[in-house]
Amino acid sequence: MMIGSTEDAIQDVASCVPNNEVINDLDIPEECIIPVSQRQEFLAKIEKRVREYKITVFNPSREGKKLLVLDIDYTLYDHRSTAEHVSQLMRPYLHEFLTSAYEDYDIVIWSATSMKWIEIKMREMGVHPNPNFKIMFFLDSGAMINIVSPDYGLLNVKPLGVIWGKFPQYNSKNTIMFDDIRRNFLMNPQNGLHIAPFKEAYKNRHKDKELLYLSRYLKHIAKLKDLSSLNHKHWYRKVPRD
Repeated sequence: MMIGSTEDAIQDVASCVPNNEVINDLDIPEECIIPVSQRQEFLAKIEKRVREYKITVFNPSREGKKLLVLDIDYTLYDHRSTAEHVSQLMRPYLHEFLTSAYEDYDIVIWSATSMKWIEIKMREMGVHPNPNFKIMFFLDSGAMINIVSPDYGLLNVKPLGVIWGKFPQYNSKNTIMFDDIRRNFLMNPQNGLHIAPFKEAYKNRHKDKELLYLSRYLKHIAKLKDLSSLNHKHWYRKVPRD
């Protein structure tokens, strides 16, 4: 088990940093793979979250279903734009996407914000409660952990091990996570699918079809025994487009 980063690994990370550009502190470049998922100090933080973080389960897990973990901001909702009604900021096909996904996946919402904000937005967006699909539970920023990388410093990430530790029926083989920020996958890179951010809703909501296509992708992989063997980077190649 890897305890620390080797010199070669550190050099690999360093090579991802452009010499004359300012790094976006909200994310890391797509080609960067930071070897942190087996670091003992970070795994210990996950174990602490498993022991101490309290989850309110709204709906029980269903036997044989995989797990879909969804971010909110820029994934399901444009939180920076303004509009007369929240429906104008929701990503197109959101309810259709969730209804379709619920047939094969239990659904969890994980946002790097407060629980109060999550509850309000999910209610306003008609996501929870909803008669057509049932959200299992919410996770907020308190379930996240801080990790340290050689060149990016302190990063806050979403380790799926927190869920797996509390709900052993889920694991790397039956879980997939959507987020518009790649660094959130650093503790479980094989389970993360980077979704294109939904921004400027007033301009893009009439043409954004990301959730429509991702519905098809989730159907495409729903019967596979091991999702961790997939390369989600090229998911769009697996589904038909209009």
